[in-house]
Amino acid sequence: MGLLNKLGFACVIIGFVLMTSCDKKRSDFDDSQVFRYNEHSNISSLDPAFAKKQADIWPIHQLFNGLVQLDDSLKVQPDIAKSWQISDDGKVYRFKLRNDVFFHKHELFGVDSTRHVVAKDFEYSFNRLLDPKVASAGNWVLKNVDTFKAINDSVFTIQLKKPFPPFLGLLTMKYCSVVPKEIVMHFGNEFRSNPIGTGPFKFKMWVENTKLVFRKNEHYFEKDSHGNALPYLEAVAITFLPDKQSEFLQLVQGNIDFLSGLDASYKDDILSVTGKLNKRYQEQFNMITGAYLNTEYLGFKMDLDEKHPISSHLLRKAINFGFDREKMILYMRNGIGTPAVNGFIPKGLPGFVGLKGYSYQPETAKQLVDTYIKETGDKNPTIAIATNSQYVDLCEYIQRELQKIGITTTIDVMPPSTLRQSKTKGELSIARASWIADFPDAENYLFLFYGKNFTPKGPNFTHFKNKTFDQLYEQTFITVDDKNRYELYQKMDSIIIAEAPIVPLYYDAVVRFSQKNIRGLGMNPINLLTLKRVSKTKQ
Repeated sequence: MGLLNKLGFACVIIGFVLMTSCDKKRSDFDDSQVFRYNEHSNISSLDPAFAKKQADIWPIHQLFNGLVQLDDSLKVQPDIAKSWQISDDGKVYRFKLRNDVFFHKHELFGVDSTRHVVAKDFEYSFNRLLDPKVASAGNWVLKNVDTFKAINDSVFTIQLKKPFPPFLGLLTMKYCSVVPKEIVMHFGNEFRSNPIGTGPFKFKMWVENTKLVFRKNEHYFEKDSHGNALPYLEAVAITFLPDKQSEFLQLVQGNIDFLSGLDASYKDDILSVTGKLNKRYQEQFNMITGAYLNTEYLGFKMDLDEKHPISSHLLRKAINFGFDREKMILYMRNGIGTPAVNGFIPKGLPGFVGLKGYSYQPETAKQLVDTYIKETGDKNPTIAIATNSQYVDLCEYIQRELQKIGITTTIDVMPPSTLRQSKTKGELSIARASWIADFPDAENYLFLFYGKNFTPKGPNFTHFKNKTFDQLYEQTFITVDDKNRYELYQKMDSIIIAEAPIVPLYYDAVVRFSQKNIRGLGMNPINLLTLKRVSKTKQ
């Protein structure tokens, strides 16, 4: 396997030489200037209108820009918009665009093979996002937008239907990237595999399920703090080995430069029980970790028949009290992650204040189960947890712990796609789930429990509905002051804790492993891969 993949990467480099020779230019870079990673989940599209899953978002992020962007601290920063103003009522956004941003070269642009980005390009891109014929998964980002308009080449305005303070954060999503009309119109649906953007890297080749190659955009507009042009790398090469174990072996063999995340297949090999790099890898890899805006949880379906055990508030609370999250993280996750004892809003988000949630209280859990049995006559309460294979070990741990407090648990293992479909259709009484932030605001977590967001039209697969919660949620839209809005978020999170429609398991952590010769990789709480400031030295 190692030899085949080394040959594969060699082919990529040879391809670079051949492609540059067509331009009658000498190739003056080698493998030390190519950043290599594997995408085990595959990539379905390079069109930002379909940037829904992380596997697609990462490469799209290298190719495209929007009005604004997030830094590693999740603060909104200028991108193609160099500045903006927001009206006093919070409804009108006026963006002033840079005049030095060019689309990647393409013959369809005519004589100069490129052109400036102007405000009309954003007008087109936003209209395309809303076009039902395009059927973008990201059209919801603009659901609160009334109008948008190019005032002239350098001014773009957006009028909201009602104030929405997190709106700037929404605009950092890759859905809102600018695309050129003439290129999209020419390629149609095939724009997915012929992307032309403005990003630090430009598309070169894609052999689906085999490799994807980007080259440096030599006309990229951003510079580093010393005035040096970005990006530093000459190329990015992505492979598509389909499983995490093979991906890890590629990292060990030096065939890829970077690996993200922790998988059960290799966690004990690379990490100690306390979450440190094992000694044999300390000279080979760098490891960085930090808060990840991802809450892992179990969701209860709240509108089941009243005789179902989960319909009992007593049993839902017993499950929450009935297992030790600290031990679960230590032994099941090698210490990577934070036990979710503070509600649903994850650590790392503005608005997280460490509310008191559910800790391990086995005696309290037993008393709740006993009370449930007395009130219902159900002497053997039995529940079923649906999950995919990646989380079976966690569910089995919970199963063993709940048995000690008198709850029998079965585990239904199903493919990820089946699990998603079954949750959407409301076919599961308890399902393991996770929620990764789309944008850095707690509203993105709490809207999962809004009464009008029931599946299949929204993400509320628990079918939780609470009048006070809904009123607070609606109040956040007209609360412009951040401090006051965060207080509303905390009240909403307190309701979720009290009503227990879910079992928060842990707040995940970003874990990145890279070869020792990689510099500037960085990390952020949404685990966005940004390569424009990454450099690589010869080993």
